[in-house]
Amino acid sequence: SQLSQFMDQNNPLSEVTHKRRISALGPGGLTRERAGFEVRDVHPTHYGRLCPIETPEGPNIGLINSLSVYARTNNYGFLETPFRKVVNGQVTEDIEYLSAIEEGNYVIAQANSNLDEEFRFTDTYVTCRGEHSESGLYKPEDIHYMDISTQQVVSVAAALIPFLEHDDANRAL
Repeated sequence: SQLSQFMDQNNPLSEVTHKRRISALGPGGLTRERAGFEVRDVHPTHYGRLCPIETPEGPNIGLINSLSVYARTNNYGFLETPFRKVVNGQVTEDIEYLSAIEEGNYVIAQANSNLDEEFRFTDTYVTCRGEHSESGLYKPEDIHYMDISTQQVVSVAAALIPFLEHDDANRAL
């Protein structure tokens, strides 16, 4: 069928990647011929849910994606990604999973933000994704959540590439 494939068992990584693959094709989905650029392109709601790097080349580009490292589906089938809760400028150990719709209502700090030994932000202003995915500088007391990892954006396979942020984009693919 269009939604079922034989398992890729060449090595453990290819098996895990195969199991975490998401397709927009098939019954009730899109067709390669009718899918436009806006469907295939990376969208802000993919952050922490779908890997922006790992997608096949050719006619399936952007239609077949991989789940990000920490992404999961909720009871309704929506993709969620985890965040650490921030209370009064202090990052807690509480982890909450948010869907893209829920995430748009909060100010979220990057995982590499500077923290002291009590998990408080050390900077006067912190670079964050604000409400509706607008980036900007925010005071620590205005922050609601913090990313749990700098690698939560990419898939399992892409996360294994050392120094990915310094690698050529074409080589990462």
